[in-house]
Amino acid sequence: MKVMRLSKVLVVVVISFLATASKANLPDFTELVEELSPAVVKITATAEAQVGTQQQIPQIFRDFFGDSFPQYRSPTPQPRNSLGSGFLISDDGYVLTNNHVIDGADQVSVRLTDGRELMAEVVGTDAQTDLALLKLEERDLPEPVEFGDSEDLKVGEWVLAIGSPYGFEYSVTAGIVSAKGRALPNDNYVPFIQTDVAINPGNSGGPLFNLDGEVIGINSQIFTRDGGFMGLSFAIPSNLAESIVAQLKDGGVERGYLGVAMDEKLNDSRDGPILAEILGLDRPEGALIAKVYPGTAAEAAGIQQGDVILSFDGNPIRRYSDLAPLVGLKQPGDEVEVGIVRDGKRIRLDVVLGERADMTRASVTTTEPESNRLAIAVRALTDEESDQLQGENGVLVTQVGDGQARRAGVMPGDIITNVAGQSVSTPRQLEQALDDIDRDKPFAMRVVRQGRAMFVAIRP
Repeated sequence: MKVMRLSKVLVVVVISFLATASKANLPDFTELVEELSPAVVKITATAEAQVGTQQQIPQIFRDFFGDSFPQYRSPTPQPRNSLGSGFLISDDGYVLTNNHVIDGADQVSVRLTDGRELMAEVVGTDAQTDLALLKLEERDLPEPVEFGDSEDLKVGEWVLAIGSPYGFEYSVTAGIVSAKGRALPNDNYVPFIQTDVAINPGNSGGPLFNLDGEVIGINSQIFTRDGGFMGLSFAIPSNLAESIVAQLKDGGVERGYLGVAMDEKLNDSRDGPILAEILGLDRPEGALIAKVYPGTAAEAAGIQQGDVILSFDGNPIRRYSDLAPLVGLKQPGDEVEVGIVRDGKRIRLDVVLGERADMTRASVTTTEPESNRLAIAVRALTDEESDQLQGENGVLVTQVGDGQARRAGVMPGDIITNVAGQSVSTPRQLEQALDDIDRDKPFAMRVVRQGRAMFVAIRP
């Protein structure tokens, strides 16, 4: 009995010790919150609705009822409010937030911790990075925050967010950095910081702090199925934000443009190793060029489809998503060195970056197909389809049977432009190119799908 009692005492002591040690190792955010909160602001963006226009259902109702909740029309103009967060970045009243918070607004107001509500001027916006710069004329403002170096941020590091989720002002959440350089769909210019910090609607545009009290990110997006936080949040790196702020103050954002489309399959766990072997790489890394747009900097410098970019201006390119943010930080007219691998050989090219141009997409129509050994039906492009591809040649896939092409992900509507390094513009050329390939060896086939070029690995 005494032994049991002693054991219980020892258990209590051990638990108490572990709890104390654990508490000692956790950061104390109280001083940071007290110091930094005054610089964080709540933003309300208001847009006047037109008479009789369909009004947006409040998010809280759509979260409960989904898209089946009935829409309604207002007989009188009703203002539409968008709520978000932001923070002071200078003594002269500049405030940074997300572009989507104030996009389309007729007026923007900023609420401070002391209760003052001030009207803000929109200095400039950049939709590509989802940043907006505001200006307050008031001079008696809280101390601004400082930017830190997001490149120094480490995965696993503690970070802190302050914002107004669902309108609840100056809410504080904390967590760790889950990943860096995360690419998201339709956000090619932003290498996001991924965290597990609880971010919800209303946090958008708010600061993400490190333990030194420096802003190392701007909270921008969450991964969600129901509109709320699910453990994945994404912030725009501070280094990128600082560059955009400087350009917005100077009148607008200009980006260098390379003029290529990339294929992420080289960085894919399934096709990456075999594509790397086909392309003469030691490992599946770099940005595989699936298309070079005519009249662009890439074409002028001699970059070709099938090249793999391994470095840009001295920076290594590990994944395709590394390239666009680096290009976007440069200005039109800047000259950079690009390191590529072509047919297993390393080459360095000097590229003078240009300006972005809009690209067109191919349309798809159907005619009688011709068959080939890949178990697909193809036909030649019409003149109109070729023009929409900016003169590029190829054959249109109209049917896909059970075979190598289907297993590689080829779909009806794809346009095959190149097989194992040979350009094809007719079904007969496709057959000839396939006949030249050893049936026991894998090869790469380039296709264009809805205007986007990519490579697929055809396995034996």
